[in-house]
Amino acid sequence: MTVTLRGVSTVVPPTVLVQEEVRDVFAAQPGLGRLAERIVATSFNVSGIETRYTVLEELSRDAHPDEPTFFDVGSGELLLPGTKARNELYAEHATRLYVEAGRLAIEATPGIEASDVTHVITVSCTGFYAPGPDFMIARELGLDPGVERYHLGFMGCYAAIPALRIASQLAKADASAVVLVVSVELCTLHLRSSNDPDTIVASSLFADGAGSGIVTARPTEPGERAFELDRFATRITPVGEGDMAWKIGDHGFEMVLSNAIPAIIDDHITGALEPLFAHDEALATALATDGSSDAIEHWAIHPGGRSILDKVESRLGLTEAQLVPARETLRDFGNMSSATVLFVLKNILHSDAAADGDRVAAMAFGPGLTVESALMTVRL
Repeated sequence: MTVTLRGVSTVVPPTVLVQEEVRDVFAAQPGLGRLAERIVATSFNVSGIETRYTVLEELSRDAHPDEPTFFDVGSGELLLPGTKARNELYAEHATRLYVEAGRLAIEATPGIEASDVTHVITVSCTGFYAPGPDFMIARELGLDPGVERYHLGFMGCYAAIPALRIASQLAKADASAVVLVVSVELCTLHLRSSNDPDTIVASSLFADGAGSGIVTARPTEPGERAFELDRFATRITPVGEGDMAWKIGDHGFEMVLSNAIPAIIDDHITGALEPLFAHDEALATALATDGSSDAIEHWAIHPGGRSILDKVESRLGLTEAQLVPARETLRDFGNMSSATVLFVLKNILHSDAAADGDRVAAMAFGPGLTVESALMTVRL
């Protein structure tokens, strides 16, 4: 049975963050030590990011709220709201993005109506509320009252791939299933000034965004752009458990993002891909001989940061062109945690370089250190 990912859609909030301007704000914060100032300058300057998006309208150049929560534009000081305040904003803004992204995915899938959706899978690691986003999507989009709903929470940047895997399994179990997958991450709600290097690096990378798609075994329409979902794999690296983590603190969620991560990925990425390629002799041979560039036309790598993409490109022998979708996503949108890989997939699917039958390897990294991957085929 052929299962496809269709209607891949993305949404970002309206407020744009220009990386150089954000760098200057963080560098000017009171209490920042000289070492931290240097880390801010380096982290922001080498991030590979030009613009990001945020739901925090008060970070806009033109916003002047009477009682600011995150940023006092008069003093230029970043404020320190508690986790409750941040999570209340998450519930407010995430709902809108979940619904909008879900609607766009349905509208972008020919022959599929809201009433056809049988399952909803939502993904996020940047906030919590109940009734949750799965409920809000079902209610606001007028889905069937009996629609099955699932939420993958607090898994980190790799979570969209397990969501697609579960959706694929549901579609294989029921040929009539139509699974709506929506990831929303509001990472900027947890940004704050700090002398801690991990926190500084996180502040230089993370952004807000939403990605969505429809997974189903129903046939595609003529001329429709979609991905066949061929295989999935997951691997936990033997090291790195303490190098990438996501914890709840009194002033938002706290990211641990050590500078050892690119080296860990460099050491273990080939082994993480082995189970994905194991059932295809040509792919397995290519991986073993650093011929991945020829065996797979497109690589949807989660752009956790520029150094991670550099390591992946070097270790797998990829061409610069194969990393363009990931680098463009990082440049224009930043790291939106789990939603980001859906932005990269959309870039690939709608690029002039995509041709029918092209193979795509998708890969994302998260706490554990966990590597989630998927093998897909372009259908045009």
